[in-house]
Amino acid sequence: MLRRLFKRVFSSPFRPLYDEARLLPKLRRSILFVIFGNVFGNLFSVITGVGGTALTGYAEALGAGDFVFGVLNGIPLAAALMQIPASMLVSRGHRRKRYMLTYGVFSRALWIVVGLVPFFTPVQPAWLRLWGVIFLVGISSVTGAFINVCFTPWLADLVPLRIRGRWISLRDGIIAAANVLVGLVTAFLLDNIPGFLGYAVVFVLGGVLGVLDMFCFLFVEEVYTQPPMPIKLFKSSRQIFQDKPFFRFMLFWTAWSFTANLSSPFLGRYALSMGLSYMQLTLCGQIASALTTVSVVWLWGRLLDQYGSKPVLWVSCLLAALTPAFYLFSTPNNIWPTLLYNVIGAFFWSAANLTSTSMQLSTTPDDQRPVYIAMFSCFTSMLGSFLGVLSGGALLEWAHVLVDSGRLAFLGPMADAYKLVFLLSVVTRVGIVLLFVPRM
Repeated sequence: MLRRLFKRVFSSPFRPLYDEARLLPKLRRSILFVIFGNVFGNLFSVITGVGGTALTGYAEALGAGDFVFGVLNGIPLAAALMQIPASMLVSRGHRRKRYMLTYGVFSRALWIVVGLVPFFTPVQPAWLRLWGVIFLVGISSVTGAFINVCFTPWLADLVPLRIRGRWISLRDGIIAAANVLVGLVTAFLLDNIPGFLGYAVVFVLGGVLGVLDMFCFLFVEEVYTQPPMPIKLFKSSRQIFQDKPFFRFMLFWTAWSFTANLSSPFLGRYALSMGLSYMQLTLCGQIASALTTVSVVWLWGRLLDQYGSKPVLWVSCLLAALTPAFYLFSTPNNIWPTLLYNVIGAFFWSAANLTSTSMQLSTTPDDQRPVYIAMFSCFTSMLGSFLGVLSGGALLEWAHVLVDSGRLAFLGPMADAYKLVFLLSVVTRVGIVLLFVPRM
């Protein structure tokens, strides 16, 4: 009796899904290591990611203005262009594991060096440290292009379509719970270790977590539902543009990413400038977001499997588009705009991201999935996220000039460069959803 109760309490939450799909034991073990890798990889992204607390504070300490801050955050997005040649190499044979364990490990390990830049470069000229960091982040991003084009098709081959929505939601819930711990640790280190030493410790930790992510794939079976086929870039590109369901979704997500990145990378920077500490920003940001995701992502997974992608995408994107408006009510040392943005935003962003992953996997043919995923990443990252971040930085620089000149004094509390850009992001995001989603 006790043994049966123990098994029920401590059994894997994924087991009913695997039983439903009748997965073999070796595939179940492989997927377990995928989950471990995804947890480590996401913790790496929490520390090193675009607009994250650590990178935002690091850029500030290095003296980056809004536009250069946009460049630093945009470099990883621009590097998605390398996913096209990477996908062509990956598609030639059974080499996903080899690429993940060479290019992927090198990419992640470079972040250990990123945190140490101030300790081996001179103080003068002042730009050397900042652009040294940007250069290393660029190299890491270029070599990391192999990770996405290897992992996403690999995941599609491991997890059957009929359980994929629920599996991804369960995985995302586990990841969000882990984010709580690493977010608290990161904030504590940054608040209590002064100067560049705190950033060095945090980025070394991030690099180690990223390397552990890659090492987990040593134990994952390299399975293929379709044999690898060499990709002819021109033919495949033409096929992608003629594939209306995939192309329409790619076009929507590109426009959505552009409007989202006009504001998203700068929200944390603005919150810090309004007097929040790293711990306050983390508690109201990463922690609040993670707890919300854990609470609701399973529900979105069920709705996705039951009703399909379009209804979930419609509701989640439309309401997520409104959330930066909370920052329009920001005042010094006020945590509520940040908290509300992250709690309500995570409620709907978790659904939008879940739907995006599901639609990428379900609208791509098995034999051409690497190049489809690479093209999707290139379009959404380059023309969407990268241009959005750069445009947001440029708009902020221009808005600061207008505000400082006094020409916008008639706007009262809204005469704030950040608030103007956040408002623009909200309006354009809502417009993109209303324009694109009904036609998909």
